[in-house]
Amino acid sequence: MSNHTSLLTGVGLSALMIVGAASGAEAKAVKHHVTHATTQHDAEIEALKAQVAALTARLDAQDAAQRQTAEQAQAAQTAAAAASAQSAAAQEQVAAQVKAVPEQVKVALAAQPKPKPQWFNDTSVSGRMYFNFSNIDQKANGAKQASNGTGFNIKRFYLGVDHTFSPIFSGNVTMDISNVVGSTSNGNFNANTTAAPANSTALVGRGFYVKKAFVQAKLNPALIIRLGAADLPWVPYAENQYGYRHIENTLIDRTNFGTSADWGIHVLGDLAGGILSYQLSVIDGAGYRNVKVTNTVDVEGRVSVAYKGAFAAVGGYTGKRGNDVEGAVNVFHTATRFNAMAGYKSKLLTVGGEYFTAKNWNNVTTAGEDKADGFSLFGNVNFSPKWSAFGRYDWVKPNKDSNDNLKDDYFNVGIQWEPVKIVDLALVYKRDVANNGTISTQNGTIGGANPAGTLVGGHGTYDEVGLFGQLRF
Repeated sequence: MSNHTSLLTGVGLSALMIVGAASGAEAKAVKHHVTHATTQHDAEIEALKAQVAALTARLDAQDAAQRQTAEQAQAAQTAAAAASAQSAAAQEQVAAQVKAVPEQVKVALAAQPKPKPQWFNDTSVSGRMYFNFSNIDQKANGAKQASNGTGFNIKRFYLGVDHTFSPIFSGNVTMDISNVVGSTSNGNFNANTTAAPANSTALVGRGFYVKKAFVQAKLNPALIIRLGAADLPWVPYAENQYGYRHIENTLIDRTNFGTSADWGIHVLGDLAGGILSYQLSVIDGAGYRNVKVTNTVDVEGRVSVAYKGAFAAVGGYTGKRGNDVEGAVNVFHTATRFNAMAGYKSKLLTVGGEYFTAKNWNNVTTAGEDKADGFSLFGNVNFSPKWSAFGRYDWVKPNKDSNDNLKDDYFNVGIQWEPVKIVDLALVYKRDVANNGTISTQNGTIGGANPAGTLVGGHGTYDEVGLFGQLRF
């Protein structure tokens, strides 16, 4: 508006100056053209007035347009603010409704009648199978053995049922189905004959056992009690560290200086957040396949530590191994065994070693005494998420007192593929050599008889190559 006023003022001053100048000119010539000059000047003044009026109208129109634009902008801002407030209110309402949905669902679910608990809700079924398709070449003192040949074998099939009764009490039953083709893991069945028309070793399913059947009370992670047939302290621990049980039994299990389960009372637990663990088992000593009532009980124990991949353990065994039954007269000795293991585990590799020494393990009922010892070195490299290479070496002297010349050397090497989490498949080569006698193993009797009257000279080999695997669920 001030610009308009200044402009009009300037126009008015210009008009007055023109009128003043015209008046001076008229004063000089008033004597001769009075009427004509007045008419001309009036016309000019009127023209100027018309221009001023037009300019004023134009400026007024511009002012009106600017005011209208400002009013429209203000109205738009007001409308936008109102819309924003309305949108925020709507969002808050929706958020409140969404937040209320879980509570509404909970209320609705709580109002529904609850189904009666069923026994199978707290029951799980698991299984594990060790199998192989391989070729065996075994010799004793140069002679080929009956176990030679190629075939498929299921060395173990475990089927387990676990049931939870409460947060404290639970139970487990695990069936053990061993080699379905004969009494040993590598021998063909014995054919029926006239003298033995129903040869027991020819019956498929002969090796069906209850490996585990126990009730457990987990009072605390540091105190778990199991009553019945359950895992023993050493062999299952060693299998877990080794990691390739489906390829071969661990050291003392392979050479029959220990077993994996037995009947009795088992106390175990973890301390210090799992860094320290222990187990103590009071058992009948005859193994899970032979339940006995004995005059004395056997004891096996273990203490182990694990920290940042490193692991170590010591354990031991003492007892009569189930031979001290009522009426037995030839119980001369107590079997004892000491075990140790150490190693390191990571995502890339595992390296470890196991050692044992035993006294009178197989001489409880003999007058003579004997000792045994041995060690195992094992390792694997996981060079990809699904592929690994592994190897192991065992050295055992099973009869240090009765035949110190007898030695057993065993090794295996292979490469393993894990196509899915529940399946492992491995190409494996095994070799076992026994010199100066024979040794009983999970692969049968290895070695050869010594010449009569000597403790040297016997020799035997066992070679096996093939596909080994495990399936677990």
